[in-house]
Amino acid sequence: MTPLDDLALNTLFRDARTHNGWLDKPVTTEQLHALYDLVKMGPTSANSSPARFVFVTTPEGKAKLAPALSAGNLEKTMKAPVTVIVAMDMTFYEHLPKLFPHADARVWFVGNEEMIRITALRNSSLQGAYLILAARALGLDTGAMSGFDAKKVDEAFFAGTSFKSNFLVNLGYGDPSKLFLRSPRFSFEEAAQIV
Repeated sequence: MTPLDDLALNTLFRDARTHNGWLDKPVTTEQLHALYDLVKMGPTSANSSPARFVFVTTPEGKAKLAPALSAGNLEKTMKAPVTVIVAMDMTFYEHLPKLFPHADARVWFVGNEEMIRITALRNSSLQGAYLILAARALGLDTGAMSGFDAKKVDEAFFAGTSFKSNFLVNLGYGDPSKLFLRSPRFSFEEAAQIV
C-alpha cells in the first residue's frame, strides 16, 4: 500500500478536532450512506460487525434523545445536524454464518455471555472509531460523547431489540469558534514501548 500524503494525514489526525459547536449546514442522506459504505469496510474480529448506527437527524429524534443527555452535552447535540447512536447488537453472532462463512464462528459465542459482551463492546467501539475517521475523510467534523444515560437511550430507541448503546457522535460541519485549545498528548516514551 502507498502511504497517505501529509494532506490526508492532517485531515484524518493532525488537524482534526473534536467539535462542540456546529454550523447551520445540513448533512445529506447521501452523505450518511457514503459514510456507512466506508465504515462497513473496517475490520472487526471474525468480521462480526456488531455495531448498529442510528442517525438522529429529525427534531422528533432529537427530542427522544434529549432526556438521556448530560447537561453539558444537551445544547451542542440539539444543534448538531446529526447525532449518531453507535450501538451494539448483542446477538451479532447470529449473523456470523453470513459474515464469516468459512468457519462455524457462531458456536464460539452461543451461551458465552462474557465473550458476547466483550466482543460486541470492543468491535462496536472500533466501528465507531472508523465512523469518526470516515467522516473526517468525507469532509465532516465529529464530536464523540459518552455523557449520556445509556439505559434511557436504549429504552427510547432500542426497546424490544437486542441492541444496546455504546457511545454518541455528533456529526456535521464544526464551528471553529467553539473549539477548545488542543489538549496535550502523551509522547511516545510516555505511552509506548518497543520490546
